[in-house]
This record gives sequence, C-alpha cells and structure tokens, in this order.
Amino acid sequence: MRHHPPFSEEPRRNRRGEPFGPWGHGPGPFGPHGGRGRGGRGRRTRRGNVRAALLALLAERPMHGYEMIQELDNRTGGVWRPSPGSVYPTLQMLEDEGKVTSREEAGKRLFELSDTGREEASGQATAPWDEVTEAAGENALRGREAVGQLMGALHQVMAVGSESQKARALDVVNDARRRLYGILADDPEAE
Repeated sequence: MRHHPPFSEEPRRNRRGEPFGPWGHGPGPFGPHGGRGRGGRGRRTRRGNVRAALLALLAERPMHGYEMIQELDNRTGGVWRPSPGSVYPTLQMLEDEGKVTSREEAGKRLFELSDTGREEASGQATAPWDEVTEAAGENALRGREAVGQLMGALHQVMAVGSESQKARALDVVNDARRRLYGILADDPEAE
C-alpha cells in the first residue's frame, strides 16, 4: 500500500485504484453522499427540508415543537418524522434569525412566525412534506397503510380471539412473511 502524506494533492485510492473521499472525486468510504454506507440505518426515502417544513407549518398557525413533529409524520403518512434533534435546533436557529418568536404557554414553548418568517414561508411553491411523499412513491405510502391495518387486525385477534383463532392468525402472518421473501427471491413456489 502506498503512503500518502496528510495533505497530498494526489487523491487517495480504494482497492480498485479509484479515487475516494474528500481527497479525490469519488464517493468516499461512507457512501455516495458522504452519509451512511451499506451498514447504516438511514432511511431510504428522501429526507425533507426541516427548515422549510417548520416555516410552512407555522404559516398555518402557532405550534409547539412536538406538535410539528407529529404533524409532519401525519402529513407524510409516516414516511417522514423528523427527530427532535433536528427540529428543536432548527427552531432555535429560526428564532435567532428573527424568523420565529416563542413564548411559554402551559409549560410548553409555542412558536409562531414573525413578519420576516411569514415572508420566507410565502416564497415556498410546494409544501415540503409533499416533496417527501412524492419522492417516497405511492407504493411506500400504500405499504405503510397496509402494514398498519394488518397490525390492527392481528392485535384485535390476539386480544379477543380464542386460542384456535390466535394460532390461525399467526399461521397467516408467518405464511405472508414467507411469501413476501419469496417475491424478493423471485420464487414462484413461495407465491
């Protein structure tokens, strides 16, 4: 292996000899965008613009931080639920910029847009949550809804069904799991 000085102008190379990382022009060791690689737990759907989403929500009415998180989760059918670790620092930044104001109400911080925040929010052509759901695709949204309905039915059978009904329900779920994996394996026997 060749040794590269710390600030070499020659790009570092991977095992195949391709440049990588911030030293070259390739994707880098952590994936094509410098984010999580193969082993990461990142979402497969496009992440939304938290700043734009918070401004758009606050253009509708004043809200608490957690209320905004729930609202984005609901508006995207569960596809995008920004973490408190991204929402609250963004709200603080918007407040520092004079785009939002906050006040204590019933022990919680209530945020609302200032005039400059309202001006920035009005410049958005598309709701940020619509961009996220569009990027996720119709099947992802329908899949989430179908799984939710399946879990609701299973929960109900397990809560009030007889032992025989519970056993049959578990057989159905296990068969469905096997058949789903069969779809990925292109195994007509599994379907």
